[in-house]
Amino acid sequence: MANKNAKLEVIKKFARHETDTGSTEVQVASLTQRINQLSEHLKVYKKDFNSRRGLLMMVGQRNKLLKYLQEEDQSKYKTVIKELGLRK
Repeated sequence: MANKNAKLEVIKKFARHETDTGSTEVQVASLTQRINQLSEHLKVYKKDFNSRRGLLMMVGQRNKLLKYLQEEDQSKYKTVIKELGLRK
C-alpha cells in the first residue's frame, strides 16, 4: 500500500495535468522511485541476481527517457534532473 501511495504522489508532483500518467517526466520519476526501492532491496539481498538484472534494465530505460527529454525540451530536462537529484 505504501508503494501505491508513493507512486501516486510522484505522479501528482510531475504530471502536466490531472489525468497525466504517461508523460516523459512522470515516467522518469516513477522509474527513479522504483530504482531507489530496488536498490534498497539489493543491499539486503545481495545474491538476488534476477532483481539486479531488472534494476539494470530500469536504469537503461530511464537513461533513454532522459536522453529523449533532453533533446525535446531542455528546460523540462533540467527541472526533472534537479527535482529527482540525478546527475549532480
